[in-house]
Amino acid sequence: MTQSRRDIRAAQQAAGKGRPQRGGNGNGTGRSTGGTGFDDGDGEGRTGWKKWVLGTLKWGSIAAAVLLVLGVVGVVVAYNQTAIPQPNELANKQVSIVYYSDGKTELDRIAVQDGNRESVKLKQVPKFVQDAHIAAEDRTFYQNNGISVGGILRAVKTSVTGEAQVGGSTITQQYVKNYFLTQDRTLSRKAKEILIAVKIDGQLSKAEILEKYLNTIYYGRGAYGIQSAAKAYFGKDVSKLTVGEGAVLASVINAPSLYDPANGDTAEANLTKRYAYVLDGMVQEGWLSAAERAKYTGLPKIQAYKGNKSSSGPNGYITAQVKRELLSTGLTDQEIDNGGLRIVTTIDKKAQTAAVAAMKDNLPKKVTGGLVAVRPGDGAVVAMYGGADYAKSQYNTSTQAIMQGASNFKPFAVLAAVRDGISTKTKFDGDQPQEIAGTKITNFGDRSYGMVDMRRMIGRSINTAFVNLNNTITPALTRQAAIDAGIPERTRGLGTDLTNVLGTASPHVIDMATAYSTIAAQGVRAKPYFVKKVTSTTGDFTYEAKPQTKRAFDKDVTADVTDAMTYTVKDGGTATKLQRLGRPIAGKTGTSSEAKSIWFSGFIPQLAVSIGMYKPDSDGNPQTLTSSEDTNLTGGTIPADVFYDFMKVVTENMEVQDFPSRVGVGDDKIPTPTPTFTPPPQTTTTTQAPATTTTEAPTTTTAPPTTTTQQPTKTKGTGKPQPTTTQPTITIPLPGGPSPTSTKPGNAP
Repeated sequence: MTQSRRDIRAAQQAAGKGRPQRGGNGNGTGRSTGGTGFDDGDGEGRTGWKKWVLGTLKWGSIAAAVLLVLGVVGVVVAYNQTAIPQPNELANKQVSIVYYSDGKTELDRIAVQDGNRESVKLKQVPKFVQDAHIAAEDRTFYQNNGISVGGILRAVKTSVTGEAQVGGSTITQQYVKNYFLTQDRTLSRKAKEILIAVKIDGQLSKAEILEKYLNTIYYGRGAYGIQSAAKAYFGKDVSKLTVGEGAVLASVINAPSLYDPANGDTAEANLTKRYAYVLDGMVQEGWLSAAERAKYTGLPKIQAYKGNKSSSGPNGYITAQVKRELLSTGLTDQEIDNGGLRIVTTIDKKAQTAAVAAMKDNLPKKVTGGLVAVRPGDGAVVAMYGGADYAKSQYNTSTQAIMQGASNFKPFAVLAAVRDGISTKTKFDGDQPQEIAGTKITNFGDRSYGMVDMRRMIGRSINTAFVNLNNTITPALTRQAAIDAGIPERTRGLGTDLTNVLGTASPHVIDMATAYSTIAAQGVRAKPYFVKKVTSTTGDFTYEAKPQTKRAFDKDVTADVTDAMTYTVKDGGTATKLQRLGRPIAGKTGTSSEAKSIWFSGFIPQLAVSIGMYKPDSDGNPQTLTSSEDTNLTGGTIPADVFYDFMKVVTENMEVQDFPSRVGVGDDKIPTPTPTFTPPPQTTTTTQAPATTTTEAPTTTTAPPTTTTQQPTKTKGTGKPQPTTTQPTITIPLPGGPSPTSTKPGNAP
């Protein structure tokens, strides 16, 4: 008779204690009476995977319980053994030092040694200012025990994965981190921060913690603590702050570099959003009425930032650029300003000193400009002039100011043409005036040159010939060549109009230096950088730069373009004065439409340099450079003088290297040109310039068809010999200007 499951279960239970045999079922046979592998899912008769799972869960639960007990005991022991430490050196604002490229010579200090800190009592801080900070950073401040579980979990995750740091620390945790611990991001430091925060929360009142926090938190602008911040941003005592001003200060502590309007329009937009978030939070928490909130629709007036005392003079612009670069590594403003960093830059002391001297000695009154020197193929910036005094103006004329690129853009058309297989010996019509694709183009001095090849086109900066070239290869190829060389794609005015070859786009000086360094490096583009290496006195941060390079052009292409660009310095070129440096030089002069900007950009194999100048109006916009500056300012005059003075010092004892030989790309495909224009007979009468005229002038003059007269004259105010050279001019349509068929005074070369 077949047994039922109930009978089998009863038999198993009856045999419960007496089953020593392995695999037995209590009846002595060693076999299951219910068949192979039979198990009803209950009792000791379980076999197979269910038995294994239940056993694992049983022992896993025991192990977890043991670990939980041990963990609790460990936390209790750690809590009892953790003492609140003495404030470390970082709380006293340890200075970060910036060095020249030798790693030994000090260039600047990011923050002054004695700090900018002034402690106040909590009662001196208006209640609404206190509330604004709590609304911004820790809305559970009065309820939590010093820590945020969610914030801790996010911090652990980012420490393990290496992701970008996120917020979430309580006010107590922030105070602990800023005042007692180093700024490293290890799990051990986070664990210490948690234990100390809990301990402090148990020993101090919330009012005491908030007071200490407000006196130690960093607000940017070198300001530590609410009192220093009130003076740095609003020029007043903390007790005089308004609701809106308190909300601004509460907003910027999240990331001063991202929220301080002194850092530009983007930062101001960021602050506006954060400001609204803080005020709305105060309403949500019942600390501000909706009616009162409605009064604060815009930011209060924030005073201009004059910079740190240590960051004055021309070198202050380098320090500011270094800070921006360090922020991209993940460091915060506070860690940079008081983290005891030792920062080695790419700036060469000899080159930087020469750059400052060359600009100072040559810039006319009311005219400003920038200079950037870059190491080709690497991107290291060895010198930069961004202004006379960072303490007076934080506007960097090399990285922020924009000026029409003018004839500095002409080599990009040659790059595009040679890359497309067109030889630099190919000739184009250089007569004038011409109407090309509906646009009337003239040359400087109303001079016609006949059929000229690209080498002479660059040397003489012949507008009509370049527009004919651009019309042949298409402006889109010229634009793309400029971008590939290093001109940012979003550069203002960088379009595909026919006259883009004449420099209607407005880049930064550092952009032009980068683009020319690509040609100098035989087609390898490198991203410019200022920071070479960083260490910290606490040993918790290290960084070493890795050049970011990419091949943009074939080296045969850049060899032919470089050869063409040497004609600027050869006899008959627009910058023959540079022959006196006694080494191969390639480059291009440039004067923008209506002479609102003047340039010289050039290079030797070891160094690429760009110099741009303009006269700002009261709003900082470029004005026309006129005779009121006591000289006719063009690219072949003052900028070329600066290049000469700078390179004369920098190249002293530097090896003379030759450029790559011309390859002759497309030489076998040179077409036989057919002249399309017969110039009218020229008179031999010339309009003689005064003895103080320069190699270029932004106005039109009558000129003979003869070659350059090499009798030197002087550029007024420089004392340097200048060959009197006839130069071309440009007639181009400007954005928002007259129709393409009209004639407008344009740029010189």
